[in-house]
Amino acid sequence: MSIVVRAAKTSDVKGIRKLIDTYAPQRRILSKETVTLYESVQEFVVAVDGENVVGCGAMHVLWEDVAEVRTVAVTEELRGKGVGHKILEQLIDRARTVGVKKIFCLTFETEFFGRHGFEEIQGAPVDPEVYQQLLRSYDEGIAELLDLESSKPNTLGNTRMVKVL
Repeated sequence: MSIVVRAAKTSDVKGIRKLIDTYAPQRRILSKETVTLYESVQEFVVAVDGENVVGCGAMHVLWEDVAEVRTVAVTEELRGKGVGHKILEQLIDRARTVGVKKIFCLTFETEFFGRHGFEEIQGAPVDPEVYQQLLRSYDEGIAELLDLESSKPNTLGNTRMVKVL
């Protein structure tokens, strides 16, 4: 088995969809419409074994200095084998490259993200002026970052975490 982590291609969306469909019914990750996956394919990296997608993750910029890590998933048989680590490290590198200073995630996997320097947060990790600007966004990740009431039904039990780069 030779796993490679690389930028996602449109041809990988079916594999990403399969991973999401495995974990979303268990509420371990949020589901996404397939059209949304195609629209955001440039945000994704995938772990592949040959032609098979065995892991994925995305980095979505929310503001000048804040991004969100989204949709990190690895096939059940490869959990705990370092694939998720490789995916997350590549996403963190991407965040640094575009100038992001903080990475946010909403997760049940607090131990995994904690091992990578993410810490649990309370409140919004942005200045009040930025907070007011972010309120204008329709992005669900913004609502999660700001801990808005509108995001609560989808995020019950999840932990909000941030890593400062």
